[in-house]
Amino acid sequence: MQHPPQITDLIERLAKLPGLGRKSATRLSLYILKRPEDEVKGLAAALVAVKEEIRFCSVCHDYTDDDPCPRCRDPKRNRAVVCVVETSADLITIESSGLFRGVYHVLGGALNPLAGIGPDDLNIQSLLDRVDRAREEGSPVEEVLLATGSSPEGESTCSYLLDRLKAKGVEVSKLARGIPSGMDLEFVDGVTLKEALENRRRLP
Repeated sequence: MQHPPQITDLIERLAKLPGLGRKSATRLSLYILKRPEDEVKGLAAALVAVKEEIRFCSVCHDYTDDDPCPRCRDPKRNRAVVCVVETSADLITIESSGLFRGVYHVLGGALNPLAGIGPDDLNIQSLLDRVDRAREEGSPVEEVLLATGSSPEGESTCSYLLDRLKAKGVEVSKLARGIPSGMDLEFVDGVTLKEALENRRRLP
């Protein structure tokens, strides 16, 4: 017996979300049906709000409702040290450790030629422009910490950025080993991340 079209539509839409197959989407849809109407309307309103009100910070490219984002505006942040991450999830992981007080730059992914993702598809040029602009303004970037993942794509991105940044005379460092090979940064535990940050190494 088929579900009513409204439920089928909801299942189809939820099934497109990462990590949700049709079975999970069906369970979630039926769960939503059981929830109070005001709770479901609140969820729908939150979904609409993030699409209408959230945008990318023009400086670091993290999600924000105010441009530049609060971190980029924070005068207590050390703007001489820029931590480069692949995704906003990676930024949150590092920020929640409480160990980094510099500023960030979100690439929006990693280089992956097989998937058609090249340098122009990521926020790489804006990082290079940011370094140039800081130097021109008299407050140069002293260190760029490459906190890309340990996957082949992350390592490839790290190598590419190292070459581009070294050409600009910027000191470049990388998270210390200890992060399991192939693991995304957002899944690294706090102790391992702490050691990786504190023992980061300068790249030649």
